Amino acid sequence: MARSSTSLSGSPSSAAAPSERAILTIVALSSMLVPLNSTMVAVALPELMGEFDVDLGAAGWLVTGYLIAMASVQPIAGSLGDHYGRRRLVLWGLAGFGLASLGAAFASSFLAVVTLRLAQALTGALVMPNGIALVREAIPTIRRGRAFGVVGVGLGVGAAAGPPLGGVLAGLADWRGIFIVNAPLVAGLLVLGWWSLPRDSRVEGDVSFDLAGSVLLFTILTGIAWLLSQGVHALAGPVFGAAAAVLVALLLVFLRFELKRPFPVFDPRFFAQRAFSAASSAVGLSNLAMYCTLLAIPQIFSGREGWNSAQTGLLLAPLTVTMVLVGTPGGQLADRFGRRWPVVTGLSLMTLGVAIVGVTAPGGELPWVAPGLGLAGAGLGMSQSGLQSAAVESVEPGRSGAAAGVYSTSRYVGSIVGSSVLPILLGALPGAASGYQQAFLMVGGAALLSVLASLALRDWPDVMRGA
Repeated sequence: MARSSTSLSGSPSSAAAPSERAILTIVALSSMLVPLNSTMVAVALPELMGEFDVDLGAAGWLVTGYLIAMASVQPIAGSLGDHYGRRRLVLWGLAGFGLASLGAAFASSFLAVVTLRLAQALTGALVMPNGIALVREAIPTIRRGRAFGVVGVGLGVGAAAGPPLGGVLAGLADWRGIFIVNAPLVAGLLVLGWWSLPRDSRVEGDVSFDLAGSVLLFTILTGIAWLLSQGVHALAGPVFGAAAAVLVALLLVFLRFELKRPFPVFDPRFFAQRAFSAASSAVGLSNLAMYCTLLAIPQIFSGREGWNSAQTGLLLAPLTVTMVLVGTPGGQLADRFGRRWPVVTGLSLMTLGVAIVGVTAPGGELPWVAPGLGLAGAGLGMSQSGLQSAAVESVEPGRSGAAAGVYSTSRYVGSIVGSSVLPILLGALPGAASGYQQAFLMVGGAALLSVLASLALRDWPDVMRGA
């Protein structure tokens, strides 16, 4: 691996420079917008269905389509940032996200809402990988784990805070409130980013845009979501089998095509790096577990007598609070002890937490659910910075944006699988309790596999070994 050109000066106790703090603040808050808007819309789906007279299958694509677009575009955005500069893509992405949010708030048709929702995803995808790459470039390796801990907290808080915040906003201003709230947040980030983000130095040379790869990736992710959403009854059908065979063939063509591209949208060569492959697998599996838990808990308790959306949202608070409290210390542990063991420990705690929730929540045993969620949140907070650091440190600095985009795609693939399979388990199996038990069996299995994947991480990036 090429040696990082990032300075290693400083020590664990070194104070971050003001420019580092500003960059980290912008990246963490900007990254939080994307998962926040991913889960926030879930609580508003019933109102949207009623106002525009659409069924759950159509409305559900407001969640799934957002995830697919985000997963498809982030590798492209990261690669473009590697060559055209990160600052301009972050600022363009934030501005576009704000405009798309305002447009969706005043949309007069369901098609317009879906279109502007996709615009949110496409512009938000410009922000995340380039923000991650900015952190890698601006913050020395000795403090980078702690920095990624802060970013990881933003991502986790955004996802976990979405349902309760969405419930409050929908209650105050109907479903349009979940889009309007983005405008002041984006405006503040644009002002801060304009004054604080480092100026871009464009890399010379021609960069061909991988349009064919982008279309193939979007098609494959859409196909995966469609297949997973067909339900248990379709598994043995000839149409399902034929579609699955076509999808596998398309995936092989896509990988072969990308290997020949000088600047691929999704570079399979990244996965030849053990650390990158382990981090991407672990984050995808852990995100699947977290996403299903976030979506299943409101479904379990919202139907109970005397419960409302606000109470259900507050039930998820332990997940968010512990993730915030442990995220930055988790990054410090990754800086002090290496990337592997804080991640393995954190994902093990998450697995134990979701196991507690899975055993107790379907039966409505409320006193055990909150501690289980708190333990899962603490584990996620401890693990995220080490995973992110290991992924972007496994490639040379000039490719860190592309690597961050592919890593983020791995994260979103877990979300896509979880959001697509969960309705099948809850709706196709006999009895609600049975469906929830099966859902949490999948959650526990994914969490355990994330622990096993994380064992392949290295304790330190090669640059810290002097390699």
